[in-house]
Amino acid sequence: MTRRLYYTDSYLTDFSATVLSVDGRRVYLDSTSFYPTSGGQPHDVGVLGGEQVVDVVDEESRIAHVLAGAPAYSANAEVRGKVDWRRRFDHMQQHTGQHLLSALFEEMFGHPTVSVHFGDVSSTLDLDVETLGRDGVAEVERRANQTMLDNRTVQVGFEDAATAAGLRKPPEREGKIRVVTIDGLDRSACGGTHVRSTGEIGPVVIRRVEKQKKLSRVEFLCGWRALGRSRADLDALTRMAASMSASMDELPSLVETQAQKLRAADSELRKLGEAVAAYHAHDLYNAAVPDPSGLRRLIDRSSPMAELRILALAASRLPRALFIGTTASPPAVVLAASEDSGVNAGTVLRAALDKHGGRGGGSPRVAQGTVGDVASLEALVSELCTAV
Repeated sequence: MTRRLYYTDSYLTDFSATVLSVDGRRVYLDSTSFYPTSGGQPHDVGVLGGEQVVDVVDEESRIAHVLAGAPAYSANAEVRGKVDWRRRFDHMQQHTGQHLLSALFEEMFGHPTVSVHFGDVSSTLDLDVETLGRDGVAEVERRANQTMLDNRTVQVGFEDAATAAGLRKPPEREGKIRVVTIDGLDRSACGGTHVRSTGEIGPVVIRRVEKQKKLSRVEFLCGWRALGRSRADLDALTRMAASMSASMDELPSLVETQAQKLRAADSELRKLGEAVAAYHAHDLYNAAVPDPSGLRRLIDRSSPMAELRILALAASRLPRALFIGTTASPPAVVLAASEDSGVNAGTVLRAALDKHGGRGGGSPRVAQGTVGDVASLEALVSELCTAV
């Protein structure tokens, strides 16, 4: 059984322990300060007996320390462990910040936290509500930072689950539980590492809110992460402003104006592309010799796929027309048929693709697909030209 030193002191990062057993690169100790991945919080890293700790695994009654290489020591050896403080403190800031945010969302708006995740770059909490108002999120962020400035104490204690009062949500286990208390705000059963006061959480920033099915996912950053991300955002905005010869305050309206112009240009470009495709389709149509039934087969082997789709749509509007367009890389085909051609492009192409090991489909007017190689493409096109 491993005694978990981080339960009583999250700040203890340098310790000595006795090796209980060694299994390859996995080392088991009688006590440890290394936190294992648990409750959404990532594991610690550091050094144990001169070897790098790359993973820490909770195996219920004991904790496995996974090393980068096989240790030189064995059972009963005394070893020194040192937890990477920078990573540990970052996790302490994020986890305590999550308690703070979860408590405020529930207190202010009645939105309980369903799940949490602590990532290497940012952290998230999922709230049991489909939508969150922008103003409400901003108010929670303001309150969180005010609580941080209030520097309220954060205490860790052990209580019986049956008698522990005022918990934000019922404990998931019976017997003795570990309770983390933010003075005057929150009491939660939790086994993670936490700071001693809200002031140590540092600034709290809510980055964005996304809908996840019937939940709202809140992405947040605390402490040094929040400061680092804010610095990166400021640097990016500064570069953007300089490239546009504007101040950062002018960027929102300037970007919106540029976006409107870009949308207008895209729309005009699309119209021009359709007009060019119509002219090209007419040229192919006029050059094609109709078969005895009056059907004209239009072939294009030079246009890129994006243009082929537009060209195919234009060809489908011409009388008694069948269009076949191909690209070699990747081996792909577009088939289009006018309404009076008597050909269902989707049905015909799907049948041909199935025969040549390809994939695709489409509507009666326009369909497209791919095959494995150019030889299969040529065989498929030849079949299409003679079959319809």
